[in-house]
Amino acid sequence: MGCTALTKGRGLICDRIAGGIKYVYFGVYDEFTKDATTGEVFGTGIVTSTGAITDINMLSAKALYRYTVPRGESSLTETITGSTENGTIFYAPQITLKLNQLSTADQNQLRLLALSKVVVFAALNQLNDAGHHVIVGMGLRNGMRLNSGTNLSGAGFGDHNGYSWTLDGTEETPMQIVADYTTDPFDNTAFDIPGGIVIA
Repeated sequence: MGCTALTKGRGLICDRIAGGIKYVYFGVYDEFTKDATTGEVFGTGIVTSTGAITDINMLSAKALYRYTVPRGESSLTETITGSTENGTIFYAPQITLKLNQLSTADQNQLRLLALSKVVVFAALNQLNDAGHHVIVGMGLRNGMRLNSGTNLSGAGFGDHNGYSWTLDGTEETPMQIVADYTTDPFDNTAFDIPGGIVIA
């Protein structure tokens, strides 16, 4: 890519938006279609075009798993690290989700999540022009892992009782926005998710 690749400017956005995350979707990295040569899902299981995820392909019977998070408690960030001296740049996506109430089912899922490399999709509270939630994809090339967090009971009656999990990754490109859906997230005709969206 050349050093003069900018294509447009940006004016002041007139609309106001809401921050935060509504849903988090996990897809196990090894359950997306892979490139036979590189073993990567990027470019085969997940295809992008001009900064948007336009195609998702998962293996037979495989699904995305949706977690509903409490309002105002979960967030994502992407840290950009560049070196002018070395001519390098990389992106570090990170998502922290809080879940209420300790449970046996969540303890079991925590153990499985800690063992897995995943692709993460986050449906934001931000709405697009069609009134749909903006969904971003992270860990498209290298996946993301659960590397830190806390499971806590709280001390007082009003304290948080539950989980705070942080997943992070390292990518060569920024997170991408998923192409808009028609009625429900991921209902795009180009998306092949045989197991559908598992909610509970």
